[in-house]
Amino acid sequence: MQSTPNLDQFIPNSLTRLAYQSFQESKKVFGFTHKLISDRLTNTVIPEQQSKSQPLSPEIFAKLQVQLKALEEKDWQDAQAGVYPNSLLFDNPWSDFFRYYPEVWLDMFKIWERLEKKDYQKFDAAIDKTGYPDYYLQNFHYQTDGYLSDMSANLYDLQVEILFNGAADAMRRRILAPLKRGLQEFSHLPSRQLKVLDVACGTGRTLRMIRGTLPKVSLFGTDLSPAYLRKANQLLSEISGELPQLLQANAENLPYLDNYFHGLSSVFLFHELPASARQNVIDEAFRVLQPGGVFVICDSMQAADSPDFQVMMNNFPAIFHEPYYRHYTTDNLEERLRSAGFVDVQVENHFVSKYWTAYKPKQQ
Repeated sequence: MQSTPNLDQFIPNSLTRLAYQSFQESKKVFGFTHKLISDRLTNTVIPEQQSKSQPLSPEIFAKLQVQLKALEEKDWQDAQAGVYPNSLLFDNPWSDFFRYYPEVWLDMFKIWERLEKKDYQKFDAAIDKTGYPDYYLQNFHYQTDGYLSDMSANLYDLQVEILFNGAADAMRRRILAPLKRGLQEFSHLPSRQLKVLDVACGTGRTLRMIRGTLPKVSLFGTDLSPAYLRKANQLLSEISGELPQLLQANAENLPYLDNYFHGLSSVFLFHELPASARQNVIDEAFRVLQPGGVFVICDSMQAADSPDFQVMMNNFPAIFHEPYYRHYTTDNLEERLRSAGFVDVQVENHFVSKYWTAYKPKQQ
């Protein structure tokens, strides 16, 4: 195993901040450049693709930059407040970047083929599709084999970082402060007795950040994709600390006892679910959470709180294959959480993401 050194011990804070700002700027430039080139190539190969989206106005683009800067400032301030160590700000899958970035470009040819044929539910014949809900058998983002191949799992984190111009991890880290606060309800328990589940954990990026923030708690992760769970196991085994317990499971039917967990998280899941599944997942989260426990959700912004960015929300499902996104942007997750029994629901927005923190009522 390898552990990330504690930068706080060796580097003056001003230099750490400069390094963080430079790191984020480099990711932004890289992501923007990649998308600019790939979009131009796609529009050349498939000219009709360009008409599916609207360009962003200079005013909207400027607002986005302001929101992104605010996200980065919040990310930095949470680290300085001790929510998580500075080292998490620099945690980056470099080995995957150098190994798989060429594959991102090679996959473009398959993406163009699916775009031209409008074939968004195509999987390799060797992939066993039995047992999955129909809504899951999609080429989300047009990616090859959806979420059911090792190649998809290898490319995912890199693709998401490019999509968000290097802000994906900063957005994920916004769940850490409310999760940590929520777990204070159980401060009378030893840390190792606290159980935290990341629902739809994917490649384990969120679990990796939770481990860096809460090094002694018992971590769990579920996902529908065995390929993504294999990737999560690989990435999580590279860091110090007890390896999270990973299970293949549908979030609509979690394989855990009632009142089992002290905290739950879910990142970038709900916009890829139809409405009924969203409610089922929330109901299951309520069931497996202990009284007094906390549930933190991170997902895309929605229309009601981000009307200035409506063009972006319209563009996203038009450019990418996201069949449930439009409904998600108008869905009331706060109401869904309350109907499941959650209380004290709090909502925040950061950059292009939105967060819900909800609690299961304490036993009277």
